[in-house]
Amino acid sequence: MNYAQLLSLAEDLGLHGRGAFHPTAEDGVPPLSDGRTVKTLVLLGAVGGSLWPAFSRSPEYHDGREHPLDRWSARVISHLARTLGCEAVFPFGGPPHYPFQRWAQLAEPLTPSPLGLLIHPDYGLWHAYRGALLFPEELELPARRAVSSPCESCIERPCLAACPVAAFKGGTYDVAACASHLSRGPEICAEVACLARAACPVGQSYRYPAAQAHFHISAFLRSHSGTDLIRGDKL
Repeated sequence: MNYAQLLSLAEDLGLHGRGAFHPTAEDGVPPLSDGRTVKTLVLLGAVGGSLWPAFSRSPEYHDGREHPLDRWSARVISHLARTLGCEAVFPFGGPPHYPFQRWAQLAEPLTPSPLGLLIHPDYGLWHAYRGALLFPEELELPARRAVSSPCESCIERPCLAACPVAAFKGGTYDVAACASHLSRGPEICAEVACLARAACPVGQSYRYPAAQAHFHISAFLRSHSGTDLIRGDKL
């Protein structure tokens, strides 16, 4: 199994390869369950709406239980790990809580944006990580791209002015202000999965489809205010 074949298998399941690297002792990668050192870490996730067709057809999406995306991700990635003879870890369900943002910056040319989210030079802010595969062998990997942050050349920084409640003012994210605003039913934010995020000029072709945007915003509201934006009720 080589790296290209691995990515093809992941794509068949609705996942997108999000880069890989050979860990060092400082990278916070746990050992395998048998104590062996991890020689290759491969990140899996989504760019734009890439996972939505597979996830929205899944039993997890339709069963009405909590955390459908996490449960789908765990099932699909764990199955892939068993198929490949490796192990999987996830950015949810901890402790332990793994440093996925650090791993992401080791695997791809990502940098922090003014919103605090990691920005990709192609995908912009429209990407996510759903899990990582840990291999005991050192896979041959493509060279990592060396690209500067697109935020460095962005003079106007429209992302900082787009939020109607200035939730990103002062370099921090005011979660309470954002949740309070959304709970009052501003559909425009839900249609684009955050006005501030949508204002970024990078990766516009990867913006989430409307159904996916509603799903993520509703999940955010359920976790912070108990309101379901899609159904319009209190949970």
